[in-house]
Amino acid sequence: MVTTTDPGYGIAPPGYRLPAGIRLGPVRLQVSDLERSLEWYQRAPGLRVLERTTGIATLCSRDGTALVDLRERRGARPIPRRGRLGLYHFAILLPDRADLARFVRHLGDIGEPAGMSDHLVSEAIYLSDPDGLGIEIYADRPRDRWRRDGRQLAMATEPLVLDDLLRAAGAEPWAGMPAGTVIGHVHLHVGDLVRAEAFYHGGLGLDKVVWGYPGALFLSAGGYHHHLGVNTWAAGAEPARESDARLLEWEMVLPGQGDVQAALASLEDSGAKVEGDAAGGVVRDPWGTALRLSPARPTPPRTGRT
Repeated sequence: MVTTTDPGYGIAPPGYRLPAGIRLGPVRLQVSDLERSLEWYQRAPGLRVLERTTGIATLCSRDGTALVDLRERRGARPIPRRGRLGLYHFAILLPDRADLARFVRHLGDIGEPAGMSDHLVSEAIYLSDPDGLGIEIYADRPRDRWRRDGRQLAMATEPLVLDDLLRAAGAEPWAGMPAGTVIGHVHLHVGDLVRAEAFYHGGLGLDKVVWGYPGALFLSAGGYHHHLGVNTWAAGAEPARESDARLLEWEMVLPGQGDVQAALASLEDSGAKVEGDAAGGVVRDPWGTALRLSPARPTPPRTGRT
């Protein structure tokens, strides 16, 4: 089993601890109009269609890495302004700062509105899809530039210095999500941080990395700034309903089958109900958000088509 070493910051869980070598798989979203969503996801973020069947499409980067799985439910209600418990945003991590700069320039060229923030550990762009589902597209700063505040990493939300970022773009145009793009993290609205910590830190085994950010908690494995963020900024809202546009499932890929079984056993010991299948197991947090745990497996390379 892969072990997790101490990165020098953060708080390890009291029991089971996830191994360092985790990664996130594709996010699965429920949308109200597949054709509308496909047009937007290809035009704005620059994803490509990897596979498509009736009512379902999988979108990928230029090297064929699956990132987003869309499932159509006709008439699904868009996310209200205040939000629902469940998805706040999913985050697509670009390989480097130059890619992010070219992406920002692309958004200006097509007139797509976006929010922008500097989080100290990363620079981030925020979009909303046609159903109001939140998306962050970001690039990390090098780890040796991440600052610490005691046992926490220093994270903040500061204005992005756009002119400085754009200087990194060079002359190369944006040509869609580049090779090496991955899902970097998922950020959820939850009902309260105490139960969220018990589930994701005490049960799943993620380290606490940032816990002093107002109304939020950031968790990870292997010293990353966060694979998961949870916040109470929509506390009092209802959980996402079956008839809503929503996050259906997010996936965490662990190094091996033994790691999956150990994590699922820890979650069961904490009181969570686990649904197992041949691909791993699915567990729901206290607000109904589904997380799939899967073992890593070699996959043949596939190329997306436009």
